[in-house]
Amino acid sequence: MDLGVHLPLMPFGGEPVSLGRLARVVDTARECGLAAVAANDHFVYQTAWLDGPTALASMIERSGRMALATTVSLPVLRGPVPLAKALAAIDVLSEGRLVAAVGPGSSSRDYDAVGVAFEERWERFDEALAVLRGLLGGGPDPEDARFYAVPPDLELAPGPHRRGGGNLWVASWGSNAGLARVARAGDGWLASAYNTTPERFAAARGRLARALEDRGRDADGFPNALATMWTWVADDRAAGERVLADVLSPLLKRDPDELRGQVCVGSVEHCAELLSRYAEAGCGRVYLWPLGDEQRQLELIASEVAPMLGAT
Repeated sequence: MDLGVHLPLMPFGGEPVSLGRLARVVDTARECGLAAVAANDHFVYQTAWLDGPTALASMIERSGRMALATTVSLPVLRGPVPLAKALAAIDVLSEGRLVAAVGPGSSSRDYDAVGVAFEERWERFDEALAVLRGLLGGGPDPEDARFYAVPPDLELAPGPHRRGGGNLWVASWGSNAGLARVARAGDGWLASAYNTTPERFAAARGRLARALEDRGRDADGFPNALATMWTWVADDRAAGERVLADVLSPLLKRDPDELRGQVCVGSVEHCAELLSRYAEAGCGRVYLWPLGDEQRQLELIASEVAPMLGAT
């Protein structure tokens, strides 16, 4: 299992979002040997939120050999044609380092912001995903499109660096329907850290393997990753509990007791134990999201937590 980091798209601890802050996180991640940087996608949030694809594109040159991941992008709301154009540009400019994970999004506020009915999200997502895959060179366009008008002769140019697709992942929290969608249309599976546990992840991965095999796809080596692993390596238990109760719980509107066993907020030993359990469950990559003080948090992960995992 390797580690990536989410770009800091919202303010924490009074530090505003800025180009310099993004750059410091990417520089630190690169120097610490992390495998990827990622950007989530919201239009509106309970706090300021920097646009994810724009932020990711701004870090192409600094990111070195690291993968660039969307975790996730929203084709339903951005539209599959504009999103395909943006993703192809990031992939071309990074020389094929993009891993584009997509999902419908779970926030009704994002849907309200663009006037799309939240109740239609799954039907729209299936169609948008088919259009997106066709535009990126990985499959035919949908035959009976209802929501997105795409001319049959439309060709994306320039197309992605890697011709024929291969890097379009589908997000799912682990439902049977979601995993069936991953097996049908995804090149990889992206799960959500604070909506699962290592045990549930392992069970979902087993169900995904069966769904892939039912479709004649090879389950061995099918890539996966875990997004939005909120992270704070604390000096002591009391400090970790304060961050859990005062920062993360209000942000997610979740009970601290529910979150405690699902996120890397706590001691070095707690973080290493949780990540090790995910490695044993077959997780290929975990995207960490430090709750502020990103440089120091990444350095602690690299120097104290990662050696306990055998991860780099």
